[in-house]
Amino acid sequence: MNDVMWYLTRATGIVAAVLAVAALVWGFFFSARATGDRRRPNWWLDLHNWLGGAALAFTIAHLATAYLDRDLALGVAGLFVPGVASGNQWAITWGVIALWTFVVAVFTSWPKRRFSRRTWRILHLGSVAGTGFAILHAVQIGTDTGTLAAEAVALALVAVGTYALGVRLFGVLFGTR
Repeated sequence: MNDVMWYLTRATGIVAAVLAVAALVWGFFFSARATGDRRRPNWWLDLHNWLGGAALAFTIAHLATAYLDRDLALGVAGLFVPGVASGNQWAITWGVIALWTFVVAVFTSWPKRRFSRRTWRILHLGSVAGTGFAILHAVQIGTDTGTLAAEAVALALVAVGTYALGVRLFGVLFGTR
């Protein structure tokens, strides 16, 4: 049973990280109007929202499987409060911070009109840092973190996210949006 939980914990974490980066990329491309096709903006926004929600759902599944894995011995406080976990304290702290930034980004998107645009953007852009914290969490914890495959996936996620951020910043700096 513990092997199954280990695989489920790793798989849900990897899928959550990939979905978070995908939501980030779609959000940056949508906001920069760098979509490259003639689809309506609603399609891009809906995809961005779906990817963000799916990333949060897989993050919650990752938490559930980590909690149920007896080998990890994580308590509820360790899953939700930064700095409380006893083993791998920093690595788990980065994951907890990522969780809360995703929660804030997803749950402030629905009542978006209740916030000023500036406040909403600050809250929503916290997910960019959260995605970075999630990748940092991934490379610091687990039995396969030192493998070439794990490092390649982390590097690919950072590269794709950084490229999308560059596209967005280029648009802001040079007036394309």
